[in-house]
Amino acid sequence: MQLGRELPQLLKQRLLHTGRKFNFEVNRLRLPNKTEGEWECVRHPGGALAVPVTSEGKLVLVRQYRFSVGGRILEFPAGTVESGENPSETIQREIEEETGYRANKWQQLGEFYIAPGYSDEIIYAFLAQDLEYLEQPPGLEEDEDLETVLLTLSEVEEAIFNGELVDAKSISSFFLAQKILKKEWGIDS
Repeated sequence: MQLGRELPQLLKQRLLHTGRKFNFEVNRLRLPNKTEGEWECVRHPGGALAVPVTSEGKLVLVRQYRFSVGGRILEFPAGTVESGENPSETIQREIEEETGYRANKWQQLGEFYIAPGYSDEIIYAFLAQDLEYLEQPPGLEEDEDLETVLLTLSEVEEAIFNGELVDAKSISSFFLAQKILKKEWGIDS
C-alpha cells in the first residue's frame, strides 16, 4: 500500500522486541515537517480477511477467544500474512482452517491500515463466494479457540450496532462488502 508515502528520515533505530507475529521498535526520526523525536511502532507483516457468503446468503463469521481483550469476539476469518506468502494465499488457507469452508470465487474488496497511529499493519480484505463445506477441514492452530457463526446481513449490522461485533477490521471489511452483497446477491438489510 502506498497511500501518500512520505517517509521520515531515520536518525537512530532501536528494535525493542522481535515477536512471533510482529516486532516493536522505537526510532528517532525527523518528520517531513522537520520535527525530531522518538516514536514507537508495531511492525506487522499484514493480515488478510475474508467476508465469506454462502449460497443461501449467510455470512460466515467466527467467535474467537482473544487473550488481549480477555474474551471471545465476533469477527470475520482472518490471519497474518506469513513470510513468502501473498495475502490471497493467506486468506485461502485461513478460511479453510477457521471455518471449514473453501471459497471458489474471490474478489478483492480493498486494503486499509488497522491502527496507523502506532502500527504499519495493513489488512487485505476479500469477498469469498461459491463456498463449499469441507468434510475434512485442516486443523486449527494450537492457540485458536473459535466457533463458526452464520448470520444474515441484517444480523451482522445489528451485531455491529449493539456492540457484539466490535472488531474494527471486520466492521471495515463488512462495509466494503455491503454494496456487492446487496447488488450481486440481492441481500438486503
